[in-house]
Amino acid sequence: MAEENSVFIGNKPFMNYVTGVVMQFTTKNADEVIIKARGKFISRAVDVAEVASKRFLEGQVYVDAIRINSEEFQNKEGKTVRVSTIEITLRRNE
Repeated sequence: MAEENSVFIGNKPFMNYVTGVVMQFTTKNADEVIIKARGKFISRAVDVAEVASKRFLEGQVYVDAIRINSEEFQNKEGKTVRVSTIEITLRRNE
């Protein structure tokens, strides 16, 4: 799966991400788009997937897979912290 078909959720306005997902399917003709998020942005990723698939691309795409995980890294103080991650795969209907 190529990284160009991934949308990373962050602090930008909500509709920017929905538009990004819709553009992947319409303009770039992608077969699948992966929505990725970490930590506090997980709920926003779920909302983006739902709005894109149920409002803008209704009947055209579906949620194919949801993968959850966690990552460990060192914060600025040198403490090891664990953050949850999610990847939601939207796939075009055949």
